[in-house]
Amino acid sequence: MKQLFSLGLLFILAGCYMSPSPASSGVEGQVLIGPMCPVMKVGDPCPDRPYQAILTVLRTKGERVSSFQTGTEGSFYQPLAPGEYILHPDSPGGMSHAPEQVFFVRSKQYTWLTVTYDSSLR
Repeated sequence: MKQLFSLGLLFILAGCYMSPSPASSGVEGQVLIGPMCPVMKVGDPCPDRPYQAILTVLRTKGERVSSFQTGTEGSFYQPLAPGEYILHPDSPGGMSHAPEQVFFVRSKQYTWLTVTYDSSLR
């Protein structure tokens, strides 16, 4: 009985080791919005600013995986299993928008993305 229990435990542990947990891989990044000045002038920088947004992660066939809000400074960190995904930035009210991005998560790595919303300020 002890041998059977030990063998079963060994298979469970081996399975856990071979399948990386989603916490060891995923996507992280920064959300920005710009332009922030109606007129760009030489010598007068007008950098994009951090932007708090809601982002949705989809599988490439459109199935929703997760949705989350970035931090107040636009940063995000979302655990995901390895695979190919689409990051869909939500556009509440339609005033500002950002394009979808296809990205790939590798085992035991985080993929960095920068999401830039168009402020429509011109």
